[in-house]
Amino acid sequence: MKVRTSKMALLCLVLPFAVACVAARATPIATLDRNGAWVSVEAYGPNVIHVTIAADKAEALKAPGYGILAGHADDSAFHHSAGQGEDSFTSSALTLHVDAAPPPPADGPIQHYFIPPLAPVSLQVKNAKGDTLVNMTGWEMSPHEVAGEATYQVGASFTAPADEHYYGMGQNQDSLGALDLRGRVIDCRHWYDAPSGETVCVPFMVSSKGYGIVWDNPSDTRFVAGIRGRTSFQSKVGERVSFFVITGDTPAAIYSAYARLTGKTPIPPKAAFGLIQSKARYDSQAEVLRVAKTYREKGYPLDVMVIDWFYWTRMGQLDINPAEFPDPDGMNKQLHALGLRSIISIWPRFEKSGRYFGELDAKGYFLKDRNGKTVDGLPFRSDRAGALIDSTNPAARKWYWEHARDNVLSHGFDYPWLDETEPDLVPDGFYYSIGSGDRYHNVFPLMHVEGFAEGMRAWKPNKRVLILARAAYLGSQRTGALFWSSDIDPTWEALQRQIPTGLNMTASGIAYWGNDIGGWQSLPPTSSATKVPLLDPSGARDTVGQYNDYPELLTRWFEYGTFLPTLRLHGQRKHTEIWAYGKPAEAIMARYDRLRYRLIPYIYSQAKRTYDTGAPFMRPLWMDFPNDPNVANLGTQYMFGPAFLVAPVTEQGQTEKDVYLPADSDWYNFWTNEKLAGGRWVKVSAPIDQIPVFVRAGAIVPLGTDIPSTASKQSIAEIRVYPGKDGEFALYDDDGKSYDYEQGKGATTTHLHWNDTAGVLSATGGDKALTDKVKVIGK
Repeated sequence: MKVRTSKMALLCLVLPFAVACVAARATPIATLDRNGAWVSVEAYGPNVIHVTIAADKAEALKAPGYGILAGHADDSAFHHSAGQGEDSFTSSALTLHVDAAPPPPADGPIQHYFIPPLAPVSLQVKNAKGDTLVNMTGWEMSPHEVAGEATYQVGASFTAPADEHYYGMGQNQDSLGALDLRGRVIDCRHWYDAPSGETVCVPFMVSSKGYGIVWDNPSDTRFVAGIRGRTSFQSKVGERVSFFVITGDTPAAIYSAYARLTGKTPIPPKAAFGLIQSKARYDSQAEVLRVAKTYREKGYPLDVMVIDWFYWTRMGQLDINPAEFPDPDGMNKQLHALGLRSIISIWPRFEKSGRYFGELDAKGYFLKDRNGKTVDGLPFRSDRAGALIDSTNPAARKWYWEHARDNVLSHGFDYPWLDETEPDLVPDGFYYSIGSGDRYHNVFPLMHVEGFAEGMRAWKPNKRVLILARAAYLGSQRTGALFWSSDIDPTWEALQRQIPTGLNMTASGIAYWGNDIGGWQSLPPTSSATKVPLLDPSGARDTVGQYNDYPELLTRWFEYGTFLPTLRLHGQRKHTEIWAYGKPAEAIMARYDRLRYRLIPYIYSQAKRTYDTGAPFMRPLWMDFPNDPNVANLGTQYMFGPAFLVAPVTEQGQTEKDVYLPADSDWYNFWTNEKLAGGRWVKVSAPIDQIPVFVRAGAIVPLGTDIPSTASKQSIAEIRVYPGKDGEFALYDDDGKSYDYEQGKGATTTHLHWNDTAGVLSATGGDKALTDKVKVIGK
């Protein structure tokens, strides 16, 4: 079959950001009539099939929704065959079979009262081996009214084999350790006030059976995972069912296809992988500079200083208070001279008394109520005020970017922090320019952040975009944003919840996820610890008060953060710097800070692999060990790249931890170099200065020299090899700040190979002399 590619499709292929590409659509392979239920089929490469079902043919033919790069549609790999009312669509990777329309049901009292008016549709997706992966048994369109609009609740149901496991669906903080979503009902919506911590909807589910489903509906969606033999998606608003099935024998195959469908994950600037120092809030530029200089004086590596909220004179004023920050340009020059970068928080809300409210209100650039009046604050939160910029409106998005650029970023700030991007001003019952907030509940973070990212790249075309953002949607990974888990508590329970939360978020295609190290909320006045704290709090009273175990909690959290995609200290505390929690805590956190920087060559190489494949490098164990049933529901430990297994300590007073070492590999204790066989639980010593970390046999781990920040040139200090299997590692480096890597310019890749039988490390390309720096563990 011919590839159907429009001019808009070609444009979408070359643009780094693609909000505008949502309206484009290639001609479907086929649109089938199943007794009045219209089924439209298109492909996005050999292992991605898009199915749209509607009672109205025009709805079935509409383009996919926001987040999808419709210009990437490509049906060239598929063959369509039809016979006896059935249709099959086959490529080398999958077959979609749409069943023939069943005969009408016989008349009777049950049928008279309860048979739905929709014509039934059923279909199956099989992989290349002929295994059935997806069996859709039914679909739903139930009429109701939402926000004054006659619409439908839409959904689809699938069979759920007893041995199937489900992952992804964005950020949900309900679990204390279980990873598998099976048996759970996930409310997929952006919800700041969720009881366990903010939820973020990225409606991408990945199954242990070797496929993923992208649910193409931005309204509130309920995901029912493997309950009573079925799995279902059900969305609050819609006139069709639209979903994508991605097949793949490996996670890399699934995530590379997801990247083709929704966008690649760019390599962040190298500074993103160093320590990011933040606080709610630094009161003045003098305090910012004092903290930055103290890091340098103490010799603790640091890359980024963050200016959080209320540096302005009024919310929405888009200014910098000269009383507190009299010379932001000079401040940033001093930070840059120290080898540091800066991030500044820019909020999307505007007070009525601000200088821009009248202009934006007159232009219709705010979220509106049903009468067309600007919404100001939330009635159920006494601490909220201000109108929300309507970033679904391209003109408003452009206005917001230009004023933020000219008024704030132009003073030498390197990167923005876009807070409240869920948005915090809940849109349900209100109206965006594109439609009701109920219909488009989940799209704001994509459009708001992507509009900013487009502006940043146009402003400085060869400076990598970095944006700190609080929420995400399908495709948000393409914006250059770093995401975090919102305003969590400074408690052991919150720390425990972060691990499964982050693993399902990265499984949703959002590779750059982290959290506020130490928790954001204010510290409680007293401790609830039942064990003697492992760190003496007496030297930290000015910061922790009587929360006696907080230095221990922060230290454990920092150890965990060392093995996160981003390491960012933050919180609503008097002090957040690593020296503010007593000398014992300071010494341990400083040690891990230096370890983080030694790991940057390894981490940065994983960033390149994520760019190439779409697969996250902080990932649950099932991705690396799909044949080990013991890891299917294990959300208390994870892989950090191909080498490291990390098992954070999340209990107060704990000095030992049970760790599972997956089968089919031997493992080395990172701290002792002891070699252990996999496929079993082991009890690991975990003193306060050690997070349990193991290294997989066959791993090659490059370690860099000590540097004060990534602005300094870092050479390779040693190449550690953990014998027991042959191993490969692609050591990648570039200038760390430009987009030259997209054209393959200015980058070096040294391919390292460990021959375990011969006991020899070889290198091709790049720096072959690295073989002189090899250190074989255990020899």
